Amino acid sequence: METKLYSELAEWWPLVSAPADYAQEAGQYARLLSTPCHPKRVLELGSGGGNNASHLKNRFQMTLVDLSPQMLEVSRALNPECDHHQADMRTVRLGRLFDAVFIHDAVSYMTTAADLFLAIETALVHCRPGGVALFAPDHFRETYRPGVSTGGHDEGDRSLWYLEWTYDPDPTDTIVETDFAFLLRSGSGPAQVAHDHHTTGLFEREQWLDLCKKAGFEPEIHTVTSAQPKALEAETILCRKPQ
Repeated sequence: METKLYSELAEWWPLVSAPADYAQEAGQYARLLSTPCHPKRVLELGSGGGNNASHLKNRFQMTLVDLSPQMLEVSRALNPECDHHQADMRTVRLGRLFDAVFIHDAVSYMTTAADLFLAIETALVHCRPGGVALFAPDHFRETYRPGVSTGGHDEGDRSLWYLEWTYDPDPTDTIVETDFAFLLRSGSGPAQVAHDHHTTGLFEREQWLDLCKKAGFEPEIHTVTSAQPKALEAETILCRKPQ
């Protein structure tokens, strides 16, 4: 099911999640990517509106891939110097190698182990020997907590504020559900209300590590502090591709 946030509401993305909020988090990702292999060329899969890339491009030559054409338009406006491609992270094959591959929280939309493995395999295929891949899912099964959060921004004559409610109806499967309620205002008109529903994947750490090893990576867990407004510690998986 197509989500509104990445289609009809995509133009509002900078007010849902402002690029400036990603500076600290992107700096941590850049450090993790740089420590093992000093990359120059980085591929980001599921790049969305380009918030991470707006900071990473200052250190790396970024190539960005996303499934949503509307989100790519947002990213092109923010990152005109980056190479953009519309494709699915499970199946895209660009026919070239990169020093590093990065997948932020878009990897959470892999809701089955089979799909998650395909995304990991795509990262491996595009990673040069001796390079790295960094995966930053929203949660692992062990760290997931249901709950409610809020966020949003004002910019010029436009405002967007939201409530996000995440919950797990069936703890025995590999998915969680999230509902968004958006309040949007443009100019002096009345606020509009929009609802959006997202289904995302949830996997145990060991399952993640096993799938990375199965693909051919050497994985390890690292901790970063996620972007505002949440500002929470989150675990990432840094994978090395053997020479």
